Amino acid sequence: MLRFCPVLLVLMLPACGASVVIQRDAQFDVTYDDTVTSDNQTIYSYNHTVSRNTTEGVRVSVELLSESAQSPVLFVVRQKQAVLSFQVPLILRGLYQRKYQYTQVGRTLCQPPTKALAETQFFYLDVSTLSSAGVHYQLRVSRVDSFTLQTDKKFSFNATPSQPQFFKYMFPDGVDTVIVKVNSQKNFPCSVMSIQDIQCPVYDLDNNVAFIGMYQTMTTTAAITVQRKDFPSNSFYVVVVVKTEDEACGGPLRFYPLLPDQLLDPGNRSKTLDVIVSPAINSEVYVMGMLFCLGGIFLSFYLLTFLVACVENKRMNRKREGLLNADTSPAETASLLGKASVSPYEYGSFADNGSTLSSEAVTDSLASTYTHTQYIHVQTFKRRIISAHHVAIRIDRSLESVARSRQESLSSVEEDDYDTLVDIDSDKNIVRTKKFLCVSDLARKDKRILSKKYQIYFWNIATIAVFYALPVIQLVITYQTVVNVTGNQDICYYNFLCAHPLGALSSFNNILSNLGYVLLGLLFLLIILQRDILHKRALERNESTAVECGIPKHFGLYYAMGTALMMEGLLSACYHVCPNYTNFQFDTSFMYMIAGLCMLKLYQKRHPDINASAYSAYACLAAVIFFSVLGVVFGKGNTAFWIVFSVIHILATLLLSTQLYYMGRWRLNSGILRRMLNVIYTDCIRQCSGPMYIDRMVLLVMGNIVNWSLAAYGLIKRPNDFASYLLAIAICNLLLYFTFYIIMKLRSGERIQCLALVCILFTAVVWGFALFFFLQGLSTWQKTPAESREHNRECILLSFFDDHDIWHFLSSIAMFGSFLVLLTMDDDLDTVQRDKIYVF
Repeated sequence: MLRFCPVLLVLMLPACGASVVIQRDAQFDVTYDDTVTSDNQTIYSYNHTVSRNTTEGVRVSVELLSESAQSPVLFVVRQKQAVLSFQVPLILRGLYQRKYQYTQVGRTLCQPPTKALAETQFFYLDVSTLSSAGVHYQLRVSRVDSFTLQTDKKFSFNATPSQPQFFKYMFPDGVDTVIVKVNSQKNFPCSVMSIQDIQCPVYDLDNNVAFIGMYQTMTTTAAITVQRKDFPSNSFYVVVVVKTEDEACGGPLRFYPLLPDQLLDPGNRSKTLDVIVSPAINSEVYVMGMLFCLGGIFLSFYLLTFLVACVENKRMNRKREGLLNADTSPAETASLLGKASVSPYEYGSFADNGSTLSSEAVTDSLASTYTHTQYIHVQTFKRRIISAHHVAIRIDRSLESVARSRQESLSSVEEDDYDTLVDIDSDKNIVRTKKFLCVSDLARKDKRILSKKYQIYFWNIATIAVFYALPVIQLVITYQTVVNVTGNQDICYYNFLCAHPLGALSSFNNILSNLGYVLLGLLFLLIILQRDILHKRALERNESTAVECGIPKHFGLYYAMGTALMMEGLLSACYHVCPNYTNFQFDTSFMYMIAGLCMLKLYQKRHPDINASAYSAYACLAAVIFFSVLGVVFGKGNTAFWIVFSVIHILATLLLSTQLYYMGRWRLNSGILRRMLNVIYTDCIRQCSGPMYIDRMVLLVMGNIVNWSLAAYGLIKRPNDFASYLLAIAICNLLLYFTFYIIMKLRSGERIQCLALVCILFTAVVWGFALFFFLQGLSTWQKTPAESREHNRECILLSFFDDHDIWHFLSSIAMFGSFLVLLTMDDDLDTVQRDKIYVF
């Protein structure tokens, strides 16, 4: 320690209670021990050379040695273009007006740029106090050699709440964007990293660091992407501040002070940190990322779909030509032409008995008696015969179907209840309660009415999408504006190590990767439109395969599914503009829609007449979204909410099970308990009989086990991410029903065609990889922003996309594949009569 004699300039101010002002020339990197009272004031004078090309940092360090000072010591640093003042001991406030006292203070002086090539500048440090007793302190002013950060060079330093640090960085030539990363081996104490413009003063204390620039809290990791266009001076300050408390980073809260003005001991809150500034990606990487997203992945699906459509169309044409050739074989042609030479009266006998002539006789007859014009008439007559023969086959099959249906209906009721077969066949209570149902039993309603009914699904979801999306877009634009204006990057939960800005958007790559949902949803709509047009043409031609065979074709739900997939992409992009817990429902609302619509479509395939209407379906989905919002807002750790939700979940499962088991032929009224007791008495007590519909019972028992287990898990564990928990319930039920459908399809002797099998296998593999990337968890709004950044990772694809972007790519492809599975899984039944297709 050096002590020096203050003898440069002493000013005596004569007055009553005169005070002394002492000015001294001081040196850098020298520690001064001195005492100050209310009667004397000391001014330390420093000078240093400031260069235009290099910036030299200056740091002031003060330690108060007197244990009990009556008044704090005030330090004022007067520079050419800035003034910095602070007191020792330094009092910093925490939450609930808690006060922490620091006797060691270190501050870095702001260094405004100079226009001269080299300039000598003076600055003065004034020390004063109102304490009548002497206050002993130590003062040291030193140069900071590493004040200017170098690109891609790591620099380590220490910081405390009363000793913040900041450094300068200048953009090198050719670099327009950099990413500033600050890391630490210790989670706590909580700290703040801030990016500020080169101007004085620098806000580097816990109570003012949020006043200007961009900032984010951190435990072990912080990263901010900085663009040259935001800083006219082509340089900026990197400020690191250690907070007085850890609550902002998820740490524990300190105890409440016993007295209002009680000073708390802050303890050891020193933290070692590393800072590194690296160039971010350039415009070429942006272009490559967009081209990869558009052409490399999703447009290739358009090309692949076009090729598959061409091959399928060619195959169908060959099949159609083969059928025509089979219908007009040489032997049949000769027979028809031979019979065409007889009189119309003889044709009646031919149509009834189907007798034929030899080909030699026909050839001789043609050669001897027929002219060219007569031969054309014979060909026309032949085609009429074939058409009449096909009509007769259709009529026979239809009559056989009706007879079989009536026979099955007769076996399930008493003869005294109905007088005619028509009555028993037309009553839906009898048809729908048969033990073995066929699709023809549940496809009796007028096709035009059903088509309009299911088209409402599309128009309703289109209306919902418009009214839902417009406020969402407005809200997320407001979020992004708030982030850009305030600089508070704790509002949004990005993966900051791979967040590439574009314009006003902070994470363009997370938005771009959602394009797949939109493009593949549009492609699915085009596929459905093409199938819809072909089906309508087949109906216009009155083809038997379109009228009487296969699963009834209703495309309204498919249109709704494609629209929901497109909206999922749009709303997921809106969510990723500023992801946080308040707008997470934007990302999940249409996921609920998609899961619900897929289950409805799977049920509609073999239950077209009794499927839910669009109004009731969307009302149920609205209730699901309502509970999702309640769970996000009130569900975290709220036992009462979880009890209510679990009860509602179980009751809804029981009601839906009853509806599915009895095919809607039951009523929820005041007599429900009496009927339940009657069924229990007759079927379980009076006589032990098994369930009438065993297959349905197996599905519903499995469904109840799954849903009751999920309800119990939610009630016991009470997961913080309620929206994902609710989505898991929907996905589990969809997978359970889909698995049941496939098993029952194979058990019924049906087969899965090659295209559908390829779609199933491809979709299962893609879903597996997609879930792997989803579970990487690059951020989570269930924790504080600082804790969320602990999960951030670097980009892994083209230096542009992260794990979550790959999840977007793969999940959009998997959803598209799932839709194709639902579309093609029953193509093998297109030539099977509906009275031979079982309902399950």
